[in-house]
This record gives sequence, structure tokens and C-alpha cells, in this order.
Amino acid sequence: QKYLCSNCNNILKKALQTLCGHRYCSACLSWIVRNNKNPICQKCKEEDPSTLSEGSLLAEERAFGDAAINKEISELKVHCVTPGCSWSGIMKNFEEHQSLCEYALIPCHTGCGHMVMRKNLADHLEDGCVNNVTVCQKCKRSLSSSEYQRVCCSVAGPVSCSPPIPVSPKKLEGTWLDLASCGSCVESINHVFLQGSKEKMKEHEKTAVGVHMLLLLQHIKQLKESLCTVSKAANGFIPPSQLNLENKLHVFENIVSVLNKEVETSNLEITAFRRQSELDQNIIRGLELKIAELHRCLTQKDAGLSNLHKSLLFSEQASYDGVFLWKITDVGRKLQDSVTGRTVSLYSPAFYTAKYGYKVCLRIYLNGDGTGKGTHVSLFFVVMKGDYDALLPWPFRHKVTFMLLDQNNREHIIDAFRPDLTSASFQRPVNDMNVASGCPMFLPLTKLQSPKYAYVKEDTLFLKCIIETNS
Repeated sequence: QKYLCSNCNNILKKALQTLCGHRYCSACLSWIVRNNKNPICQKCKEEDPSTLSEGSLLAEERAFGDAAINKEISELKVHCVTPGCSWSGIMKNFEEHQSLCEYALIPCHTGCGHMVMRKNLADHLEDGCVNNVTVCQKCKRSLSSSEYQRVCCSVAGPVSCSPPIPVSPKKLEGTWLDLASCGSCVESINHVFLQGSKEKMKEHEKTAVGVHMLLLLQHIKQLKESLCTVSKAANGFIPPSQLNLENKLHVFENIVSVLNKEVETSNLEITAFRRQSELDQNIIRGLELKIAELHRCLTQKDAGLSNLHKSLLFSEQASYDGVFLWKITDVGRKLQDSVTGRTVSLYSPAFYTAKYGYKVCLRIYLNGDGTGKGTHVSLFFVVMKGDYDALLPWPFRHKVTFMLLDQNNREHIIDAFRPDLTSASFQRPVNDMNVASGCPMFLPLTKLQSPKYAYVKEDTLFLKCIIETNS
């Protein structure tokens, strides 16, 4: 069922999928849109009219080529249903077979109204087509090919038209079918042999149409030359051999006409296919541009969400009263990173002395810095650039107290300092943050790692900073 068009209910041809998820032949969708104002998907109506939405509105620009289903259809196993034909294969080769099927009924191109099998077209033109006539050069009667051979006065001689002449014209040793099915071309059009395997024959059919036409034209020229020679020699009397040539010439001309029409049809189909391919490529390029634009928008939105997440996280951790508690996890790994130089120091989230006060943060070197490198934990205070610095007094002059909390509440490590008012560390920041200042020998590493104390518990430590805002 998924291979059938929602409109014509036949196998999908150049399948398009609409926004509502149903599939249409490209030609069917074009016809529906062209002949209906605001067309609604019929399948949506049939399945559940209550679910109709904007997606059920049909429009060519709102549909896209369904390459996956087209590929599945092209690989479907099929067989020819024309009576007498035993061909079977896959769908993508079926159209080619239809143009060559010798059992297919095709209209006679002379307009006689008959439908004949493709393989019998030449016989029909020679023996049965009422429109395929020859005019007698003497009595000017229009006769079919078979009548012309039997009763024409040109064949019977100058006596009369009535006596039948026992002429048994040699039929062509090949028909258009023979031409289209031959295994190899030969120089003479009257000697067409069926050689080689079916695969070779099919390959030859595809590539030798032009060669067949040239052979036919060459043979027709030879027939015309023979006719001219015979006519001149006979002084008006047309012998049976010439009539045979005329009949052959007429049949060949009709075959060439059929061949030309089929070549023209093939060329039109190829041109339409190329045009559709170009349109498909343009649609694909447009979709690729849309996807790239959507990807760019998603990347921007992801970056925006990431920034919002960081801002929210900092807001949750921020303090606005000058008191800040910093929780550091994975202490063992971070200490090792500091020893190896992978991550020498860590910054705390920013906090504030007041709602519109100074913006500050802490910086810790777990393996020490300066005079404490390799022996002590170094802890520093950093003045950062804030939004309200223009309204605050400078230099920064408030007392700062550091505390490393003993998680058993026995012996906290406490250190404090007052800012050096001449140091650049406490002037109004010009960059994002000033140079850190504080305690390079805040705590010996041996004491941090000693089991006697509970400064690190469950691989976590807590640092507290208190800024005396009333000083």
C-alpha cells in the first residue's frame, strides 16, 4: 500500500511526500494543485476528518521528493502483463521494456485505426493496412500492397488488369522487431541475425538505434537507384522485380517513420528527465541551505542557553553581604593537576560586598604559589571589575578574613589581612580583574592531608571568606 499514489492508486511515479505524510505521483500532485483551489489531501479526509490541519493543504512547494521510496519502487520485482510476453525483471527496467515489448499493441502510424502488435507492424503495413497504398502508374488505381501484386496492370503487362499474375513477392527477412532485437549489426539490412545472449541483445538495442537508422537509409537509397535504373530500361513497363523493390521501399520508409517517432519520444522523455533532475537538484540545494541555516541558529541558541546556564549558576552561588562559602570537590584530583601543572589554580564564583557593592572572588593554588609552592596551600583575594565601580570609593580598604573549615568543627584555619592601599591589587580595576593578593603560605600541605584533621572529607573542602563591610 505504501507504494501506491494517494490520488491515482497506481504505483508511485517520481514520488513526492506532503507535510501530512502521504505520497503522490509528481504529475498527480501537479494536476490536483492546478485544478483545485486550496486542495486538501484526500487521504487525510478519509482517515480522520477531525485531524485536518494546515499540513493537509496540498502545494508543490510544500512537498519533497521521497528518494527512499523511489529507490524501493525501482527495485520491485515485476512482470509484463501483455498477453504472450514472458518478460520479468525490476521496475526500473520496465519502462525500457514497454518501449520494446514485441507483444504490445501499438496504433498504426498511417491512421488506419488498427492496433497491431509491435512485432507484426511490418506485416500489417505490407498486407493489411488500408492506408498503405500504391498508385498504379498506368491506370492510376490506388491499391493495397497485396492487391498491387495480384491485379495491377503494371505487373500484368499492357494487356489488362484482370488476369492475376502468379507473383509470390519475397517478404522481408526482418521486421522492425527483428531490427530492434538483433544481436549484431551486419552490412546488409536484409540479413539480420539473432545472435548472442539476451543481455547482449538488450545492450545492443540501447546503443544501436542510430546505426539501424543509417542502415535503413542506405538500403532505401540503393532501392531508389535500382528503381530508377529499371524504369529507364523498361520504357514504361514495370516488371515484377521492380514492384517488389517498390513494396520493400515503401515498407522500409514506414519502418523508418516509426523508428523516428520512437526516437523522438525517447528524446522527449530524456529531456523531461533531465529537466526534472535539475529541478530536484535545485530543491536539494535549497533544503541543504535551509538545514545549514537551521544548524547555525541551533548553534547560536545552544551558546545562548549555555551562557544563561552559567549566569544562573553564578547567580545561585553569588553572595551579596560580603560573606562567601566556597565548596571545592574532587580535591585529590585537583591537587594532582596542580602538582603536574595541568591546572595550577582555581577561581571561585564571583560574590559581592553588597547588592551594588564591590565584585570580588577567591583564587586558590592547592600546590602553592610563590614562597609556598610545593609546601603550602596558597589562598588569594581578587578584586574584579563590577557594574557599579564608578559609584564606589577607591582604593578597596575593607578587612578580609580567610577560613578553612574543619568539618569536625574542632580547629578552623583562620588568616586575615588589611589591603595595602598603595597596591595595584586594590585600585579600581581597568581589566576584568586585578592582580591577586593574599596568603601564599595559608596552610601546610602536610596538615591539609593529615588524618588528624577533617579539612578534607569525602574529597571535599570548604573555604569561607568574610569581608568587613563596616570597616
